[in-house]
Amino acid sequence: MNPLYSMIVSFAGVIGLVVVAFIGVYAINLRGLFGVVIPYAAILTFFAGVVYRVLTWARSPVPFRIPTTAGQQKSLPWIKDAKIDNPSTTAGVVVRMLFEILTFRSLFRNTRMEMHDGPRLAYGSEKWLWLAAIAFHYSFLVIFIRHFRLFVEPTPFFIPWIEQLDAWFEVGIPELYITNLVILGALGWLFVRRVIYPQIRYISLPSDYFPLFLILGIAATGILMRYFIRVDVALTKEFIVGLFTFSPKAATGIGSIFFIHLFLVSVLIAYFPFSKLTHMAGVFLSPTRNLANNNRFKRHVNPWNYPVKVHTYEEYENEFRDRMIEAGLPVEKES
Repeated sequence: MNPLYSMIVSFAGVIGLVVVAFIGVYAINLRGLFGVVIPYAAILTFFAGVVYRVLTWARSPVPFRIPTTAGQQKSLPWIKDAKIDNPSTTAGVVVRMLFEILTFRSLFRNTRMEMHDGPRLAYGSEKWLWLAAIAFHYSFLVIFIRHFRLFVEPTPFFIPWIEQLDAWFEVGIPELYITNLVILGALGWLFVRRVIYPQIRYISLPSDYFPLFLILGIAATGILMRYFIRVDVALTKEFIVGLFTFSPKAATGIGSIFFIHLFLVSVLIAYFPFSKLTHMAGVFLSPTRNLANNNRFKRHVNPWNYPVKVHTYEEYENEFRDRMIEAGLPVEKES
């Protein structure tokens, strides 16, 4: 697929979602649909889809030990092994998984390969990709936690602390959250990276661009609500708490921008199980990460092996000997 076409289709899709929500709420006044029905349907789709995919992965046979190795395997006592990069114990696997989940360690060690004049093969650092990825994920986490102020009543005690830390620079009224800038910058770099590197641009599909534009749309509408197009926070919280307590209230008095934001979030939630975003759950079931590399001192037998009825060559020749002789094919026994 043409890379430019993939990008345009994805961008147009997100713009189309914004237009649909705006018309549905502002022009047709379908606040019940966009504020209650669609969010509930999205959450049900999310849980059903994630459970289905996790169960599908869990049922997939893994007959071989295939952990990704990045260091010396455990062998002779006097040879130092890499206990994290090539774990041979469960404890090593746990530590490796923690580093992978919390610090994206394998992405930090990733390199970029390029062909230069000569021809000459060169390898370069991909630390900017790691930095953008970890900045995005942790900013997203902090923003998600901050939103608990709107989900529950009373507000959890730790939320004001996180908000105070996030607004450390005390810029503007209302105060500017650091994570709002960080997530926009991280998403911007992840997008620019797909555009400026020809190799990445060539393999990029709508499924790569669409989540980027969708999350950018969510971040942008959230920032618009906080700093430019203000909404009634008290009414908004009352409405969202009603959703989470399964007692939805009338969504009157809340601006259309809120429902556009909520609709984009609902689309992201529903889209999540069917996209590459499910790596969040898949990393725990990846045999390249969650297996210990202990092949040298422990024999692993394929548990899916079962007795198979075989047809030996001797049996085959006994069955077709006459036809083989007639066709001039060599046989081990003439009769």
